[in-house]
Amino acid sequence: MRSESDGASGAAHGSERGRSGSGDDAGARPGGAGAAAGGLALVALLLVALNLRAPITSLPPVVDEVASALGLSSAGAGLLTSIPVLCFALFTPVASGVTARLGPERALGLALCGVLAGTVLRSTGSVATALVGTTVLGVAITVGNVAVPVVIARDFRRRAASVTGAYAATMNVGSTFTTVLTVPLAVAFGWQWALAGWGVLAVLALVVWVPTGRRLARRHAGAPSSPAPAPSAAAAGAQRRLVVLLTVAFAGQASGYYAVTAWLPTILADRLGLDHAAAGGAAAPFQLAAVAGALLVPLGLANRLPPRAVAAAMSALWLSLPVGLLLAPEAWWLWVTLSGVAQGGNFTVIFTLVAQRAPSVAAARRASAVVQGAGYACAATAPTVLGAVHEATGGWTVPLVVVLGVLTLMTAALWVAARPTYVR
Repeated sequence: MRSESDGASGAAHGSERGRSGSGDDAGARPGGAGAAAGGLALVALLLVALNLRAPITSLPPVVDEVASALGLSSAGAGLLTSIPVLCFALFTPVASGVTARLGPERALGLALCGVLAGTVLRSTGSVATALVGTTVLGVAITVGNVAVPVVIARDFRRRAASVTGAYAATMNVGSTFTTVLTVPLAVAFGWQWALAGWGVLAVLALVVWVPTGRRLARRHAGAPSSPAPAPSAAAAGAQRRLVVLLTVAFAGQASGYYAVTAWLPTILADRLGLDHAAAGGAAAPFQLAAVAGALLVPLGLANRLPPRAVAAAMSALWLSLPVGLLLAPEAWWLWVTLSGVAQGGNFTVIFTLVAQRAPSVAAARRASAVVQGAGYACAATAPTVLGAVHEATGGWTVPLVVVLGVLTLMTAALWVAARPTYVR
């Protein structure tokens, strides 16, 4: 990773350094007014987070109806569902530059506007607008993915674990709501209104975030903007190694998540003899339990558990899915639930390390961009690769071994990254 003296542009980067301030939490200032302002900032940030997965997960429950209405083939319908993850991979560097130039407050406002525009455009009823709207959604959410960790690193550094956990949990809650409610809304109002209606979440977030973001921007505008001292060669080298390790860990985490999300219902149907409706229900705890993982990790860290121990516990739970389905598939409900807890918890572990161990806000932004860009690039190919391995082998044993290998690599990288010697 580049040294602290590099950046997107001189003026923007200097401003970003200035916004780093002293690393105080937004809610850590003395006095009731400061605490209230910090609480409002957290609420606003979580409303933003509610929009960073919900528009994506609203489509799969009605994708067959959308494909039929638009005359799309199965490949075309698959493209609609995969565009956002491809955007995460391709546009993360752009999102990092936008966040550096505009500041995270304006970047998140722009992201919410993009989510609203993309949600409406995707629902207008033509193939062209569906593709363009989905792309706008993907790019906007990419900006949010990068900017939110920057705000956490800058304004909630002392509570990075708990705020990151709340952020991850909120994304999963939003995903659950849209997954469960989109079909009933489509039955009542049609798929176009069902998908477009989720734009109300972006409107709500904009109403709260815009004034809150302005207050945060004014607060940090008065912070000293003198350049931070250049890190030593040893510190810079340690930071680069940490980013590489977290990139490998997140590539494994994201690849495992998207591969399992895509294929778990089919795996359960084939290995257990369930019908597809029952298999879909059986896979649901993988998503729902993520909320528990995202909340348990901050509790563990708050109770002085070493980050390495927390990371190891989450990794072990993740590994239980492929191992359990290979050796004891009759206990599928246990493996699905434990891995659901793990995939929510591991996301929190990784981005807590990004927020806490970056030497500056600028470094946190760059680290987040590298970790997410490379991680989502791997994740975008994971469902296709796993499907190809299944087709080539005619079963699910080898694909599950592949998942086991990916998660083992993730575990090793996270074990090294979380060691105490990496604390700055």
